[in-house]
Amino acid sequence: QVQLVESGGGLVQAGGSLKLSCVASGSIFSILAMGWYRQAPGKQREFVARLSPDGLKTYADSVKGRFTISRDNAKNTVYLQMNNLKPGDTSVYYCSGGRTWSPDYWGQGTQVTVSS
Repeated sequence: QVQLVESGGGLVQAGGSLKLSCVASGSIFSILAMGWYRQAPGKQREFVARLSPDGLKTYADSVKGRFTISRDNAKNTVYLQMNNLKPGDTSVYYCSGGRTWSPDYWGQGTQVTVSS
């Protein structure tokens, strides 16, 4: 079983930046595809970004050019650097991990609020 713990959320003004972190327990982090999803109030959870074990990155169109996903296998950590944040980015952000593209594991979420 893998446990994921996010951190780094908070309140930021539009145009600002935040960096989310997600630390994974266990010894299989390096073989997992890691990702970030988000869910705004009253909306379904949506895909944000994903990073494969071999470095392939994919992004939702809404965040391309503004968000960057990265990982440090030595620290069992995946990051999401978020720049030029917009009020529409306000959501709870969830870290995910999986042996395939479909997540097997989820974190508890971290709140990101962007004020206008």
